[in-house]
Amino acid sequence: MSKVRVLVGTRKGAFVLASDGKREKWDVSGPHFAGWEIYHVKGSPVDPNRLYASQSSSWFGQLIQRSNDAGKTWEPVGNKFVYDGIPGTHQWYDGTAHPWEFKRVWHLEPSLTDVDTVYAGVEDAAMFRSTDAGANWVELSGLRGHGTGPQWAPGAGGMCLHTILIDPSDPQRIFVAISAAGAFRTDDGGQTWRPITKGLNSVHIPDPAAEVGHCVHRIAMHPERPGVLFMQKHWDVMRSDNAGDSWHEISGNLPTDFGFTIDVHAHEPDTVYVVPITSDSLHYPPDGKLRVYRSRTGGNEWQALTNGLPQSDCYVNVLRDAMAVDSLDSCGIYFGTTGGQVYASPDAGDNWAPIVRDLPPVLSVEVQTLT
Repeated sequence: MSKVRVLVGTRKGAFVLASDGKREKWDVSGPHFAGWEIYHVKGSPVDPNRLYASQSSSWFGQLIQRSNDAGKTWEPVGNKFVYDGIPGTHQWYDGTAHPWEFKRVWHLEPSLTDVDTVYAGVEDAAMFRSTDAGANWVELSGLRGHGTGPQWAPGAGGMCLHTILIDPSDPQRIFVAISAAGAFRTDDGGQTWRPITKGLNSVHIPDPAAEVGHCVHRIAMHPERPGVLFMQKHWDVMRSDNAGDSWHEISGNLPTDFGFTIDVHAHEPDTVYVVPITSDSLHYPPDGKLRVYRSRTGGNEWQALTNGLPQSDCYVNVLRDAMAVDSLDSCGIYFGTTGGQVYASPDAGDNWAPIVRDLPPVLSVEVQTLT
């Protein structure tokens, strides 16, 4: 029988939640790295036992942890990437006398085909790649060195590279999103990059239609249709049908088009999920009702999914990396909240129940489907 593993990063540790294909009972492992901020935990699609975690604290700095046994044991990797043996410096040493400093690793994205290749997005915005399972890292400097770089500015959460999407049909094509610079695409494995922001409009920047400066919160794609992208922006839910060359709004009948996360059903490329948040100053659900919205038409027409979710006095947030899907026949949808709940729906969003409650605030949720 198939199994599901949910990887949860929180403000004070990582948790691994496991169930069989019925997804009715869950075993909870953790906290791993108790007390540490775990911004992201992600598993390799090539080897389900290979996990990576981004571990950080304001006192000890940034670490990358790797597990080769599905989270039973962990080892720190990437010393040359994060601190070169000196905890707390957060530095990448490029051979110069003035190493560039960054704050944390926001996102880890393992290769779809090579078990030892993994990408990392960091704050301040830059992208790195390791080809030896995280031991050593090289910056894909064409991104940070892009001509628009001097115009990039941080969003409220910092200038973070938080989304990395690899095209399953062409591993040389990678999409990234940066708050608050925008979205970028490479077609040559990270050597060169270009903004993909045509059609975005952000009223809070001097030029609402500028090439960069848009606060993109999250991008999602369906692996069978990588040219179609869905975006949750600071305001607006957007769609591109040409790999980001242009975008159009699909917010439709949503109660608010502000939010952080967006994801796509595993088997239905036109079924999309978002969690609307009241506003950029009120980071909780409209009317205190926690509702996931689903569109089965690729946007514009949205249905509120509420069964099993709190519909009064709920003031949690759902962050950008805190939603994921499994690939079982009846697609499961998962999300975590800043209140420490992780909710699961084994039937594509029709019914919800908490897997676990009272965790530290949830920063990321990822899912592995094991057969």
